[in-house]
Amino acid sequence: MALLCHKQMTKLNKTRISVHQTVRATYSTFKDSSGRKFFQIDTYGSEDREIPNKISQSLQLDEETALFLLDVIKNELELK
Repeated sequence: MALLCHKQMTKLNKTRISVHQTVRATYSTFKDSSGRKFFQIDTYGSEDREIPNKISQSLQLDEETALFLLDVIKNELELK
């Protein structure tokens, strides 16, 4: 599991990139004990993994990082 922080994100231009296979994912939202809001994405890996339906990765975003990523995604994918 990882809590992403926009202050620790930088763009990396890679030369060897391939499109990964599609996997099942779920998302949830929650607040911590201080009332901070979070958005979490869980991925479940491939259908043929050893333990089916086991969470493979979890990524958490706080509000600041979510706003940062929305801007990056809009700009990088040229969305309106």
